[in-house]
Amino acid sequence: MPERLAEMLLDLWTPLIILWITLPPCIYMAPMNQPQVLMSGSPLEINSLGEEQRILNRSKRGWVWNQMFVLEEFSGPEPILVGRLHTDLDPGSKKIKYILSGDGAGTIFQINDVTGDIHAIKRLDREEKAEYTLTAQAVDWETSKPLEPPSEFIIKVQDINDNAPEFLNGPYHATVPEMSILGTSVTNVTATDADDPVYGNSAKLVYSILEGQPYFSIEPETAIIKTALPNMDREAKEEYLVVIQAKDMGGHSGGLSGTTTLTVTLTDVNDNPPKFAQSLYHFSVPEDVVLGTAIGRVKANDQDIGENAQSSYDIIDGDGTALFEITSDAQAQDGIIRLRKPLDFETKKSYTLKVEAANVHIDPRFSSRGPFKDTATVKIVVEDADEPPVFSSPTYLLEVHENAALNSVIGQVTARDPDITSSPIRFSIDRHTDLERQFNINADDGKITLATPLDRELSVWHNITIIATEIRNHSQISRVPVAIKVLDVNDNAPEFASEYEAFLCENGKPGQVIQTVSAMDKDDPKNGHYFLYSLLPEMVNNPNFTIKKNEDNSLSILAKHNGFNRQKQEVYLLPIVISDSGNPPLSSTSTLTIRVCGCSNDGVVQSCNVEAYVLPIGLSMGALIAILACIILLLVIVVLFVTLRRHKNEPLIIKDDEDVRENIIRYDDEGGGEEDTEAFDIATLQNPDGINGFLPRWGLPVQWWEERNPIQTCLFSRSRIPRSLRFIFFHKDTKINCITQWTT
Repeated sequence: MPERLAEMLLDLWTPLIILWITLPPCIYMAPMNQPQVLMSGSPLEINSLGEEQRILNRSKRGWVWNQMFVLEEFSGPEPILVGRLHTDLDPGSKKIKYILSGDGAGTIFQINDVTGDIHAIKRLDREEKAEYTLTAQAVDWETSKPLEPPSEFIIKVQDINDNAPEFLNGPYHATVPEMSILGTSVTNVTATDADDPVYGNSAKLVYSILEGQPYFSIEPETAIIKTALPNMDREAKEEYLVVIQAKDMGGHSGGLSGTTTLTVTLTDVNDNPPKFAQSLYHFSVPEDVVLGTAIGRVKANDQDIGENAQSSYDIIDGDGTALFEITSDAQAQDGIIRLRKPLDFETKKSYTLKVEAANVHIDPRFSSRGPFKDTATVKIVVEDADEPPVFSSPTYLLEVHENAALNSVIGQVTARDPDITSSPIRFSIDRHTDLERQFNINADDGKITLATPLDRELSVWHNITIIATEIRNHSQISRVPVAIKVLDVNDNAPEFASEYEAFLCENGKPGQVIQTVSAMDKDDPKNGHYFLYSLLPEMVNNPNFTIKKNEDNSLSILAKHNGFNRQKQEVYLLPIVISDSGNPPLSSTSTLTIRVCGCSNDGVVQSCNVEAYVLPIGLSMGALIAILACIILLLVIVVLFVTLRRHKNEPLIIKDDEDVRENIIRYDDEGGGEEDTEAFDIATLQNPDGINGFLPRWGLPVQWWEERNPIQTCLFSRSRIPRSLRFIFFHKDTKINCITQWTT
């Protein structure tokens, strides 16, 4: 019985507990546009509009006296009742007036001054303004005096889900390496929702992919995009478009959503080897092609791009590895085959090469995919061409003695036509390299002969160029340098290396070295120069001097005795015979001049002149110059004295200016001009005192005197002119003018 009673009590209370648990959420979700009453006074009281309103208000969270709430975006035919103001001082006699001020008072919110009802007269948007602060006050209707202090309260705009999520930074672009593993992170995106994040789920976002599967996936809450498939190949598909959606209300139905796009590009990795487009290449090349010329190109294609597609080319095998080379073109990504050495059709007509292309940058992650290289075969066919003659040697070196006879053969050059036709060859000398025409060549056999004598001492080397020309095709020519060395023969006698002049001190000692001389020879013997010195046979027993050969091929001259005196003999001439070691030997005689000089005690030469010897002992050169200067000064003084005395004794020519008269005599005879230097005696004009010596003698006719000296006749035609005559004479090209002045 007790157990039955317990079960009945449990059945009774279980529905009540369930009802009590489920009742508050229902009350909370009730519309919030029900009127709210704010009571002024202390303490605050709530005037309910009914029992149902009281239950709603109490079950929500309890009213705060200074807050009212209104839903955003609410619209209807009538203004929305936000709440009601009421004071305990209002007995209902309509003597109290309610006043509203603050944010939006009168424009957004309107109050009934009698009942205190507050209405929203405009549509509100929480995203523009979330709350409004207003002030309410009750005043006397008639006097408008405040009945109580003003009360401040807030009207909050409650959020509704009226804003869809937005991707502010979209559309998005991202890259991910190809062949990435599953779950590789690509990027993340972010959407924003303008709704209130703390009220409901209006701003709670959930992300999903609408397009782009099965390649990519997205985390619903973090929006991180990852690869959903492994080993995606860029060469198969490089770019993917992913459409991403962000939905509010936690992703539930009825929520708002926004979308954006993400473009994912697969970046390249080196996962493909190079591959030749063909396994066999054919090229042909003329045999006379210039070295370094490109013969052909081969290319290995690589599906990768950039540096992953770069390949290097090499010749790894074949019979032409020494004649050909291959280089890589970084721009075109191909290999260029070039010629390294000359080709000869007559020797070999074709070559086979094995070429390899290998990736430069290899990714070890994909080494298992096989070797990243490929090979191909290249066949090169050599074509015949008309080639120029080929000399038997690239250069020639010939030697000839300088005394070789004219027209003698000094050497020979040979050349042949490498072609099958084998045209005859004609030889000639490039005369620009042999301007003096010292050599000739036989046009048929290429023998070089001497045309003019050679002299090794003038030129040791001669460089000429020989030209070989095909007779059948004169355009096919070849050139070869020929160096001709002139060999020495002993054709020059030795001589002194320079002009020597020896000085011998009077106070010298016997055996003293006077001078050391050396010789030179223009010839160039193979074993070097070796000279023999000797005196002339008639001077072998020279009483004054002797010679001594030195180890360095020079010669020393020594004095045999002392006591040389420059008063007795100032200069000695010593002939010396110099012989070389040639075959046959040549010799010459050179004379050494030995001058006797006065020297100091330590052997320093002071003077070598004989006149200096008669000067007093101890008289220096400075003293001699001073004495000479004094003598010259005395001579100048004497000359000046004599000149002044002579001018003092001379009488004046003109004693009185009033007695001066002029007599101008004009002759119509033409003079001889400036070249007539015999027409007058200038010495007479410069020395008036000597006039009397030139006066004509009285017994001679005047005509005779005029014919011989017209100038003197002009000057002295008057026999009574005094001796103290002052005259002026002008001699011109056409006239002779004579002006005489005299004193009475």
